[in-house]
Amino acid sequence: MDNENKIDYKKALAYWADIPATVDGVLGGFGFISDMDIEGSKLFLKSLFALENRPEAHDAIDCGAGIGRITKFLLIPNFQQVDIIEPDEKFLSTVSDFVGEDKKKIGRLYNVSLQEFDPDKKYDVFWNQWVLGYLTDDDLISYLVRCRNALTERGVIVVKENVTSSGQSEMDTIDSSVTRSLKQFLNIFKAAKLKRMKQCKQTNFPNGIYPVYMFALVPSEAREVNKNHNVDTDHPVSNHDHNVA
Repeated sequence: MDNENKIDYKKALAYWADIPATVDGVLGGFGFISDMDIEGSKLFLKSLFALENRPEAHDAIDCGAGIGRITKFLLIPNFQQVDIIEPDEKFLSTVSDFVGEDKKKIGRLYNVSLQEFDPDKKYDVFWNQWVLGYLTDDDLISYLVRCRNALTERGVIVVKENVTSSGQSEMDTIDSSVTRSLKQFLNIFKAAKLKRMKQCKQTNFPNGIYPVYMFALVPSEAREVNKNHNVDTDHPVSNHDHNVA
C-alpha cells in the first residue's frame, strides 16, 4: 500500500487534539522557526502582488490555520478579510484571542477538515501550509479542484509544504501524515488541472528539517500566466529530514 493511502483521518485528529494551542505546539516543537517562515512567506506573497496578473487583496482563506499564526502575521496585514478552516475545535476557539486587535478582519470560521470543505464563496488566495500531508492523494486532488473552482478571476492557490529529498513519499505514523516528493506534488497539481505561476524554496531554515517549497497555482486552462517561473533548485537543507507541522 502506498504511504498516501495509509493516512488515517481519525488518528490525525486525535493526535492534534492532544497538542497545546501554542505556536510551538502547532509547529511541532519548531516554534523558533516561525519568524523565518513568516518572512519567507511575506516575500513570496509580495512577489505575487508584483506580477502583472496579480491577485486582488480582498479575501484570503487560511486552510488548516491552527491557532491563526499565518492569519495574524501574514494574511491579515495583506488582505481585507481572512476566513479560517481548522478541524480542531481547541485551536479554532483560540484564534480570535491570538490574533488580537485585528480580529475584526477575521471572517468565517469553518470547523471542518479540508477533505470535507466545499467553498461557497470566491477567494483571491487560498493559503495551504503544512497541512496537505494529512490528505490522501485522491482527497487532495478533489480538494484542490474545489479550491480552483472557488478562485476569483486572478485568484491563486498557495501551497507551502515540506518536500522529501529522497524522491519518495515518507510516512509519519505518529500523526498519520505523509511528506511527498516534488514530483508527486507536480503530478497532483496536474491532476487537479493547476499549473505553477511561481515556485521557490524557503531559505534560512536550520539543518535537520525537510526542504520547504512554496507554489503559486492557477487554473491550467482559460488563463494566461507569467511563464517565467521562479524555480529555486538549491540542494535540500539536510539529508536527515524531520517533519515540521
